[in-house]
Amino acid sequence: MKRILFCLLLTVNLLPIFAQEKEYDIVVDRNGRGNFRTIQEAIESIRAFDPKGTVTVFIRNGVYKEKLVLPTYVCNVHLIGESRDKTIITYDDHANINQMGTFRSYTFLIRGNDITLENLTVENSAEQLGQAVALHLEGDRIIVRNCRILGNQDTIYAGRDNCRQYFENCHIEGTTDFIFGPSTCWFEKCQVLSKRNSYITAASTSENNIYGYIFNQCDISLAEDVTSVYLGRPWRPYAMTLFMNCRLPEGINPQGWDNWRNPENEKTARYMEYNNSGAGAATVQRVRWAKTLTDKEAAVYTLENVMKGCDGWKINN
Repeated sequence: MKRILFCLLLTVNLLPIFAQEKEYDIVVDRNGRGNFRTIQEAIESIRAFDPKGTVTVFIRNGVYKEKLVLPTYVCNVHLIGESRDKTIITYDDHANINQMGTFRSYTFLIRGNDITLENLTVENSAEQLGQAVALHLEGDRIIVRNCRILGNQDTIYAGRDNCRQYFENCHIEGTTDFIFGPSTCWFEKCQVLSKRNSYITAASTSENNIYGYIFNQCDISLAEDVTSVYLGRPWRPYAMTLFMNCRLPEGINPQGWDNWRNPENEKTARYMEYNNSGAGAATVQRVRWAKTLTDKEAAVYTLENVMKGCDGWKINN
């Protein structure tokens, strides 16, 4: 009788776990209690251009020291961590190791379309010895929700023109140019931490692309002893960046924007602000070539307009 009761209790206790795991197609667990022990193995198991639709991958808490690549033929994948702070993907390459350069220093490279990351941490833990990308994005229609993206120089490389990437409720931190590249990106209610007197963004928006980086309702913060941070500098001449409805702290450089030692960039860079608050939001001393939008001008910059592209993509909130 006792054995029967024990089995019944064990079954009842495990039911929530079994029910939860039935919601996912693949479970990754470092301790061997899932389908795979590594995330890369899980990615490689997914059928190319799978016609069944979205594949969900649940990643249990743990530190996954992996240099991940999600290729172009792996699409419609939802990677969900068990908890944002305890499901950690980390690696420690930087640009000056064997002359690998910035673009091979990534921890996680995503080339496929329609990928969602949720509830996890992507980190480049390299010491400050060179550019070190944590998250390298080349896919279109990428969503990053409730994630931590951690690094120093060049944390996020939004790396492909005419591709769209949406960040919501994320913590993003770095030192120099730590959000950079040519993609169209919308940052919604993100916490952005600048850890050095330097530059937050280095957009390289193409001339023909209307939208570059839009930060909306974001909280910008500075590490202790950081006193002079620029909102951005143009990696390429037509860089486009807008901060709107954001909190900008004391320590944002009063000029706001830098021309990257090239006055010619002032003629083409598209740098804008609208309705920001905080001690760093005053625009009186901003560079003359940056723009403070009117209500009418700002009304164009909606999530729908920026993300819709040619296919009418809509973000599901």
